[in-house]
Amino acid sequence: MQVIEHPVGRLRTALLSTRKDLIEAYKQFSGAEKTLLEEGLKPGNSLFSPITIHLESDWISAHPEDPQDFQSFYSNPYHKSPSSGHRTIYIQTIGSFGEGGVVAEQFVEWLKVYCQAFYYGLVVKLLPPVTVASTACTFRINSNTHNLQLHAGELFDFLKKRKPKDAFCIVGITMIDLYPKESWNFVFGQASLTEGMGVFSFARYDDHFYERNYAGRLKKTTKPKQGDYSVFQNYYTPPITSTLLLRSCKTVTHEIGHIFGVKHCQWLQCVMQGSNHLEESDRRPLDLCPVCLRKLQSSIGFKIADRYKALLHWIEDGDDSTGQHSAKPTQAFQEYRHWLHECLKILEDETL
Repeated sequence: MQVIEHPVGRLRTALLSTRKDLIEAYKQFSGAEKTLLEEGLKPGNSLFSPITIHLESDWISAHPEDPQDFQSFYSNPYHKSPSSGHRTIYIQTIGSFGEGGVVAEQFVEWLKVYCQAFYYGLVVKLLPPVTVASTACTFRINSNTHNLQLHAGELFDFLKKRKPKDAFCIVGITMIDLYPKESWNFVFGQASLTEGMGVFSFARYDDHFYERNYAGRLKKTTKPKQGDYSVFQNYYTPPITSTLLLRSCKTVTHEIGHIFGVKHCQWLQCVMQGSNHLEESDRRPLDLCPVCLRKLQSSIGFKIADRYKALLHWIEDGDDSTGQHSAKPTQAFQEYRHWLHECLKILEDETL
């Protein structure tokens, strides 16, 4: 395992910048906010850990790229900030979700409210769900896994036509696997900064996806014709579990981060780290490192404590101790809950 541990001075420059105006802007943070942000610069701190590389196939090893500090993000003419009249994130569901209508509706609602807390200060709205057939996109059966896949690029074209005029961005989500072109095996999702769009699949977040008896595998004799969408009727979609909900929240917020212009993080463990496989994705935390948090805060303008409180409320409002079927499954979020409490202790310390 390789640990990427940057010198304190380099992390501080990545957070504060070398430009006088951006250093002055940093002074607008409260004393408590600066204490929290600078906590990640200290070696061995308990809130923000260094990135670890476990395999040669991990993202940073496989995709070398220059790290994006705050100044690079802010100076990039293509980075995107919400403007007056364009402060809404729209979510478009495509195809079936979960094991039943009520559960599916709840899952998408939970995801919507989580995104609204994560991107605190913006509005998140759900568009009416659509069937796969209504997208008229190309599909195929994957030759390795023998599951159905939708063409991600053609879903982009569909979303572009449905993007409301007041949208900051529109994201399509589906429980059906995606592929970007014939030569690719699959893709978790794609996002476009310039178009303000993204499309993501949660199919591979089912713990059983890679098993030979996966319920979404079709019979070898199944050979649907292009344009015959009847194959999607009653097609298997993963059950909504706490782990699937966590992975879905992580993916959507990561990809929307790209629409803001935030690149893959190489500073500290962060939800904006790239991932080549599920094991690497699961290692990423749910939230942002200090450098990426400043990028997002500069784009939206929230108070950090308000954002953390909204995320904490989302978790604690989902107490499922009653065992009710409709309760939000937040078991997988408990480590994140503890982390948020620790951050808020610093932010609410009136002596700072």
